[in-house]
Amino acid sequence: MQAPHAPLPQWSVAWPVIAWCLLAGNMAGLAGGWWVALLAAGLIGAVLSAVHHAEVVAHQVGEPYGTLVLALAITVIEVALIVSMMLAGGPQTTALARDTVFAAVMLILNGIVGLCLLAGGSKHREQTFGQLGVSASLTTLAAIAVLTLVLPNYTTSIPGPMYSPSQLAFVAVVSLVLYGTFVLVQTVRHRDYFLPQDAEDAHAEPPGVKVAMASGGLLLMGLVAVVLLAKALAPTIEMAVEQAGAPKAVVGIIIAMVVLLPEGLAAFRAAQANRLQTSLNLALGSALASIGLTIPAVAIVSLATGWTLTLGLDVKSVVLLLLSLFVTSLSLSTGRTTVLQGTVHLVLLATYLFTTIVP
Repeated sequence: MQAPHAPLPQWSVAWPVIAWCLLAGNMAGLAGGWWVALLAAGLIGAVLSAVHHAEVVAHQVGEPYGTLVLALAITVIEVALIVSMMLAGGPQTTALARDTVFAAVMLILNGIVGLCLLAGGSKHREQTFGQLGVSASLTTLAAIAVLTLVLPNYTTSIPGPMYSPSQLAFVAVVSLVLYGTFVLVQTVRHRDYFLPQDAEDAHAEPPGVKVAMASGGLLLMGLVAVVLLAKALAPTIEMAVEQAGAPKAVVGIIIAMVVLLPEGLAAFRAAQANRLQTSLNLALGSALASIGLTIPAVAIVSLATGWTLTLGLDVKSVVLLLLSLFVTSLSLSTGRTTVLQGTVHLVLLATYLFTTIVP
C-alpha cells in the first residue's frame, strides 16, 4: 500500500481517462479490428486502475468498509447495465437478469473463491480466516439464491419458472431485507466478524483523505468505464460465440467475467498477500450484492412494465447451484484452507463452464 499523502501513480490516473476517450471514440462510430483491440486494452487498463483505487479507498476507510465499497460500486453499475439492456431489449430479455445473476454467483463461488484458495494455499500452505463472518455471508447467500432462482420453479399461482406479481414483489422485498440486514451486521453490529485476523498492513498509515477521495472518484470512473466497455465489446463477443457454434449463454458468462474482473483481481491479490479474510469478504460480499440488489431492481422493472420475469433455473443449473453452495459451506467450515479446497472449487467451475457449452 502506498505511503500516506503520496500522489497517485500516473498510470492509475491515466487509464480511466483513456478508457473514457475510447468510449467517446466508440460513440463517434469508430470501428474495425484495430479498434476492438484498443477497446480491449482500455478495458484491461481500467480494471487494473479500479483495483488500485479500490485498495487505496479500502485502506483509508478500513475493513470491512473497504471491501463493501468495491462490491457495492460495481454491483450498482452492473444493475444499471442489466436494467438498461432490459428496457432496450423489451420482453425478449426477461431471462437476462436470471442468467447474469446465476453466472455471477457461479463465477464468484467457484472461480474467484477457488483461485484465491489455490493461490493462497500454494504460497502459504495453509491460510486462516474468521468463520463467523463467512458463515453469515453463506447463510444469507443461500437463502436469497434459493428464494430467487430455485423456488419460482415450484410455485403454482402461475405456471413455469416465474413468480406472480405479488410473489415477485414479496421476494424483492425479502431480498432487500436480507441484504440490508447483512450489511448492518457486517458494518455495525458485528463488524469484528469480518476483520482480518493478521493483516500485514494493519499498522501502515492511511493514504490521507484527499488522496482517498481522488481515488474514490477515479474508482467510480474506472468501474463505469469497465461496464460500458464490456457492453461495447458485447456485439463482437456475440459474433465470436455464434461463429464458434456455442450457446448464447456463453455471452452472459463472458460479460459477467469482465464485470467481475476488478473484484476478482483485488481478491486474488489479497489472497496472495495472506489476507484471505479480505478475499472472502470481497467474493461473498460481491455475490450477495449482485443477487440481493439485482433481483429487486429487475422486479421493479417487471412490475412497472407488465413483463413476465423469468427467474427459475433449469434442473441442471439448480443442481450446480446447490452443489456449489454445499461445497462452499463445507470448504469454509473449518476456518482453515489449503490447495485442496481451491482445486475442488475450480473443478466445479470447469464443470459449470463445460456443461454450459456442451449441455
